[in-house]
Amino acid sequence: MSLARQLPYFLAFLFLLGCQEQTLDSSAYLDEELDEMSIYHLPSEWHTQSGELIALEDLRGTPLVSVMIYTACKTACPRLVADMRHIETAVKSKTKKDIKYLMISIDPTNDTPDKLMQFAKDNQMTDDKWLFLQGTEESVRDFANILAVKYKQISPIDFSHSNIISVFDRNGVLQFQKEGLGMENDEIINKIISISK
Repeated sequence: MSLARQLPYFLAFLFLLGCQEQTLDSSAYLDEELDEMSIYHLPSEWHTQSGELIALEDLRGTPLVSVMIYTACKTACPRLVADMRHIETAVKSKTKKDIKYLMISIDPTNDTPDKLMQFAKDNQMTDDKWLFLQGTEESVRDFANILAVKYKQISPIDFSHSNIISVFDRNGVLQFQKEGLGMENDEIINKIISISK
């Protein structure tokens, strides 16, 4: 067979090979053994703002950006929400990759899924990339300890807390943290983009 006649077969082979490699790359993280520092080792279950029960490991394969807040907060949390929205907007303009933004309540007693859903609506954070989570007192404390986030209840509806935004890779390993509240976001945005490739 002449070289000219072989060329279409060769190109088809390369196309199929490229598709196969892309499929392998996109699922490779599932075959990796979890790093001992992964949040996916936490055995806890969480309710989303939709009332769905999930485990953290259900989020494996997607970079995560998280912050710990509570819906009754009138001081720091609105500014943290603004930071997260600014980060999401900037990241979206620079990459089309799927990234989840977690808003984890430090007040699981009062922040029911219904309250979290209303909070999401009030802050125009209702599409799939925003995930509001209600855990138990124990699961919230475990998550906070991993991130070195400090919080303390100072009244029935008020907490003092750290204002840390955290970035995790696809396997749930902490890659970057930055103090929030009106911060310069370029460093964290660049980190999110780099781990989403």
